Amino acid sequence: MKAGALLLFLLLPTCLVRAQQTADLTAFNPKSGATALVRQGRLEVSWPASGADRGKVVLNLTANAPLFRSIQLRTRGHNQVIARNLEPAFILTVGKRDLVSQNGWNIFFDKVPQKPFRAYRLTRDHLTAAVSSTGARTTVTLGGLHAPGFSGQLELTLYHGSPLFNVAAVLTTSQDSTAILYDAGLVSAQPNWRSVGWATPDDQWHSIPVGATDSSRNVAVKYRTVLGETAGGSLAVFPAPHQYFYPLDEAFNLKFTWFGTNYRQLLPGYGLGIRQDLYGDKRYVPWFNAPPNTAQRLHFYCLLGAGSAANLLTQVKRYTHDDTYATVPGYKTMASHFHNEYVMQALLAGKPEAGVPEFVRFFKSVGLDIVHLGEFHYTAHPKGPDDQRLRELATLFELCRQSSDEKFLLLPGEEPNEFLGGHWLALFPRPVYWVMARKPDVPFVQQDARYGTVYHVGDKTQLLDLLQAENGLAWTAHARTKGSVGYPDEYRKEAFFTADRFLGAAWKALPADLSQPRLGKRALDLLDDLNNWGTQKKMLAEADLFTVNFANEMYAHLNVNYVQLPALPAFQAGWQPVLDALQQGRFFCSTGEVLIPQFTVAGKSAGETAKLPHPAQTDVTFDLRWTFPLAFAEIISGDGQRVYRQRVDLSSTQALGQQVFHVPADLTGKKWVRLEAWDVAANGAFTQTVYLVN
Repeated sequence: MKAGALLLFLLLPTCLVRAQQTADLTAFNPKSGATALVRQGRLEVSWPASGADRGKVVLNLTANAPLFRSIQLRTRGHNQVIARNLEPAFILTVGKRDLVSQNGWNIFFDKVPQKPFRAYRLTRDHLTAAVSSTGARTTVTLGGLHAPGFSGQLELTLYHGSPLFNVAAVLTTSQDSTAILYDAGLVSAQPNWRSVGWATPDDQWHSIPVGATDSSRNVAVKYRTVLGETAGGSLAVFPAPHQYFYPLDEAFNLKFTWFGTNYRQLLPGYGLGIRQDLYGDKRYVPWFNAPPNTAQRLHFYCLLGAGSAANLLTQVKRYTHDDTYATVPGYKTMASHFHNEYVMQALLAGKPEAGVPEFVRFFKSVGLDIVHLGEFHYTAHPKGPDDQRLRELATLFELCRQSSDEKFLLLPGEEPNEFLGGHWLALFPRPVYWVMARKPDVPFVQQDARYGTVYHVGDKTQLLDLLQAENGLAWTAHARTKGSVGYPDEYRKEAFFTADRFLGAAWKALPADLSQPRLGKRALDLLDDLNNWGTQKKMLAEADLFTVNFANEMYAHLNVNYVQLPALPAFQAGWQPVLDALQQGRFFCSTGEVLIPQFTVAGKSAGETAKLPHPAQTDVTFDLRWTFPLAFAEIISGDGQRVYRQRVDLSSTQALGQQVFHVPADLTGKKWVRLEAWDVAANGAFTQTVYLVN
């Protein structure tokens, strides 16, 4: 079949072959605060939502009925029915992954939608149900889902302490070289909602009344959320804020929500939900990896509210700090690797914006204190002629100077991709003029009447000389993927890499794999390798994006470094304190929802060396702050050969919390240790490394 879509419409009456009147409650703990009851072909599960409020789902366990008989919220002593007769629905699109031409599952340069993709309809051949308790959450599991090459189950997870629940189709395939996308939502034969609402990309509330014959439409929204409102209250549908978005070069808002009748001609009835764009930014479009025998979790979140949809959206926004980066005392937020190309495409093209450029206003609006650019990405003249190269640099430096103030620091930066192999970024503590070419008769350092000191660099040795002379830093961009396939591994023994001027590498959620409980496994595995190599390198978070504006879905593709700085340096004085903090490992990386403001091992923080007692039993102390309920933390260590993981179960956490943890760890024989923490939506944070002496 030519390009199409794989329909996964859960619990369709035509797919139900027999009724099931019971549910397995053996793994359910009635002391958890939740209740579970089976009666008259229904499974009723309630959970503590917030304060005295309780959420409740009534599930049909009979054939020829939608799964959600009702979704309710009890607040102020009154039981309010938010919605009735809803069916969870998924459209799964299955394509072919290129595992041969480049670097296997780490590939980014794939164009999946340009190859055939297939359509199937998932069926469910029986109605089994089980309820289980784990920490502060209750899970209802309903099996079994089937399609040619795929099988799995439906999971509903109810999070105690908030009116939040998750709906997931968990699917496995034995087929190799598979890439996937999915759309999802809630559908009913007749509209449940009297209105549907959302925030427009410019952050204005908008709602429209619902009609039974309204054709489905895709909508560009802010906060990735669409909401339905009834006489009984409101329900919000939204995805995991970062995990749901496969990596692209651009963060365009591609209308990631939908509502209406007969969505994509595949979901009969009226629905609302989330969607992914098959063709992305029409550059490289890799979709999600779906390796054989991995449990791919296709899921979305629902939040309940007793009032209006507009008020409920305010509650949804708390899970991403309103799509901004929260302030942490003693830290400054820093983002890196943006190819906005404002110098070449606006300033030197004679098309400057009036006033402060939009990309600068955007960065300030999301709570970023420091932004490191990656200008001149194949658009400028890095090798000269000298007058042109120096003019471009001078324009970049002036842009950054004018855009910086006492609350925001815009740092000039490039992705040179010369001399070393693979792609890399550079950061100097002040404006530095250098040309990426050197003729035999040109000295390494020259004095220019207009620009001052100018360097000409012709090879990797001279590049290291430049970094050392100007106290700069360099690191591998998108290591082991994209244009850095094979790097930094191939130059790990080179003098420039082993020097303290080479920071390490950068982290981004690339590739994407919905079976992983964390993001960016590729880069995190590299960080462990760097540690076992004994290099004391660091891992900096990077965005690697092109267009930056308010219309884009920027937050989903962003990440941040929380850098320990007592104050923001002034541009004119230079920003050496920023480079010092990075080089010393005094920062942690985050998607924004999970924060680690404190992490110590035997009293030492990231970047420092701890002397352990004998035997090496010690407490690992860390302070976590989060929005979505946490899933787990991991204390990750190594002995120079192997990597060891000590998982800390955090399933007892509720949403929007903070706690200091003291975890005993045996670090005998270990040479390094670091920390990761992840929530239920695969949002997370990780520290830099503490080095160990046993």
